[in-house]
Amino acid sequence: MAAPQSLPAPRLTKRSFGALGIPALTDDALFERTGVRVAFTGREGGASTGPYASLNLGSHVGDDAAAVAENRSRLLAALGTQGAQVIVPNQVHGDEVVLVGSPQEADEARRRAREGADALVVGAAGVAALLCFADCVPVVAVSPSGRFAVAHAGWRGVMNGVAAKAVRLLADADEELLGPRAVATYNVYVGPHIRGCCFETGADVREAFARRYGASCLTAEGNVSLLAALTTCLAEAGVDRARLVDAGVCTMDESERYFSYRASGGTCGRQGAIAFREAR
Repeated sequence: MAAPQSLPAPRLTKRSFGALGIPALTDDALFERTGVRVAFTGREGGASTGPYASLNLGSHVGDDAAAVAENRSRLLAALGTQGAQVIVPNQVHGDEVVLVGSPQEADEARRRAREGADALVVGAAGVAALLCFADCVPVVAVSPSGRFAVAHAGWRGVMNGVAAKAVRLLADADEELLGPRAVATYNVYVGPHIRGCCFETGADVREAFARRYGASCLTAEGNVSLLAALTTCLAEAGVDRARLVDAGVCTMDESERYFSYRASGGTCGRQGAIAFREAR
């Protein structure tokens, strides 16, 4: 089998999806080339109210279950993937990665993800990975093969390397088709998260980041840049820095458009990072 075409240069642009006009950051050129849709949602377009208004995708935050189900249904319909098998992990700030190699594995993968996982690696069309965020870093890696990984990286996740682990497992799945340096061909998308301007930590966390990733991950204000640390970690795994794109959005600074755990005082909804590949 011939190797797939290389991916277009990664970019994230905001557009509206579906009849309800749900806004999300996405890469249309990637979708046109590979059939892989990547989307980072915000607060707009849902049915939830109060601190969860309005497109809360998290089922564990105290929101009405029916509203969460409606929000997820609206998102899937807007993205044109109502028929996809959706896997939503129980995120535990660990480094467990669940692999889904075929649609037949989706039920078992869903069971394992519910037991606790912070990343999914998907090699099957028609299977959607949905992870939920409110300040932590959403990471999506896409291969020219059409396989992809979605990871949840809070500060613990950046320290334990969950996104890099997911990328390495994605590369393992790609090795026969793309060779041993497959990871260098991936597009990596980093969604909205709390940035170094706002991510204040205790001295112990700052020192741990500086020891692991160097002083460059500390900002002038003495905060931690999760993006800088994550970029270093992914580069160590073989990701080409030129193929990593950052949304450039701070969830705490823009809490009117994105859920932020810190800005809300701990009670809020969750936006999503979702990826799937349509069958072509």
